[in-house]
Amino acid sequence: MERNLRCNTDARAAYLKRIYMNTSITMADKTWEWGKRTYIMGILNVTPDSFSDGGRYSNREIAVDHALQMVSEGADIIDIGGESTRPGTTVPLPEDEEIERIIPVIARLSKQSTIPISVDTYKAKTAEYAVKAGAHMINDIWGLKKDPEMASVVASCNVPICLMHNRPNTDYDNLIKDILLDLEESIELAIQAGVRDEHIILDPGIGFGKTWEQNLQVMRNLEMFKTLGYPILLGASRKSFIGKILGLEVQDRLEGTLSVTSIGIMKGVDIVRVHDVLQNVRVATMTDRIVR
Repeated sequence: MERNLRCNTDARAAYLKRIYMNTSITMADKTWEWGKRTYIMGILNVTPDSFSDGGRYSNREIAVDHALQMVSEGADIIDIGGESTRPGTTVPLPEDEEIERIIPVIARLSKQSTIPISVDTYKAKTAEYAVKAGAHMINDIWGLKKDPEMASVVASCNVPICLMHNRPNTDYDNLIKDILLDLEESIELAIQAGVRDEHIILDPGIGFGKTWEQNLQVMRNLEMFKTLGYPILLGASRKSFIGKILGLEVQDRLEGTLSVTSIGIMKGVDIVRVHDVLQNVRVATMTDRIVR
């Protein structure tokens, strides 16, 4: 695949015209209108070893109760994951074990709430099972590049996909340009498989394949990702770069997260993926009122 950054060529003007060409998306009979306000994605890790809340919600009933609590606090969507992606994790979770962890939670939550559900997985089989169980969106931390079957599953399920930027290392020639190039490759994989253009959401991948200094550089340049013409999701909640700067452990990074949320909204992100829903809803509401 030729790595030409189209947003820095003569096609730049055409790309900019595409921004918000698809101004809305519908999930679980709920319509999201891009650019009108920020949407809040609540994180539900049903894993025993998550970097932030490992083991706390591995019990299915407790997990669903926590999801419903986030809904009551104003979450627009719940992102359910069964495999820890914390730094240092090297052994992939077997697909069947991931399915066993998350499918009962998705099925139960879909019966108890009308909230849209996202499944946090890079495995095609897990994604397919999740959609059948009631999920409305797929959140792939490898941007369709880990499982060669994922793009076709997304297309056949006809659901939105969040394509996150990720790399197995932190080596870049030009950080922002390289991330844009990598994301364009993910977009191309999606389009070629038949994923609808309006179903694509992008995530620059804070905390994945980047040093803490590189994460800061991504934050400073978030507006550049808008040039690709798709809604942007920001997932920086409690991440290690916040802890590095503030010298705080993961459970004490709320204020740092709220700062990042507000800055992200000011730079144009459309969705923020967070652990602390109530506080982020308040910050998003206030920031939206100022910048929207």
